[in-house]
Amino acid sequence: MEWNGEEIGSKNKTLSVAEAKSHFSEYISRAAYAGQRYVITKRGKPLAAIVSIEDLEDIKAGDDQEKISDIIGKWEDFDEIEAEISGAHASRKKDRGRDVSF
Repeated sequence: MEWNGEEIGSKNKTLSVAEAKSHFSEYISRAAYAGQRYVITKRGKPLAAIVSIEDLEDIKAGDDQEKISDIIGKWEDFDEIEAEISGAHASRKKDRGRDVSF
């Protein structure tokens, strides 16, 4: 892929905070229009990222799918949970509460 006459190789590039600040507008454009991804580092450690809105939506969708699959795995023993819930519900029905005068 090419951007302003420059060949873009890997989709992920690493930038220091200082470099990202000095060319922020350019990196935003490359992320938005060329699909480039940037990892911003501070003292060599990853700190943040610049990605397109499409990439961000894909990340969010992936997170939602992981959450759903985590929940599905936790409902394997639902019969036992259902019995506990039914017992709690039955005991609440028996309890008339307290008298409150108005």
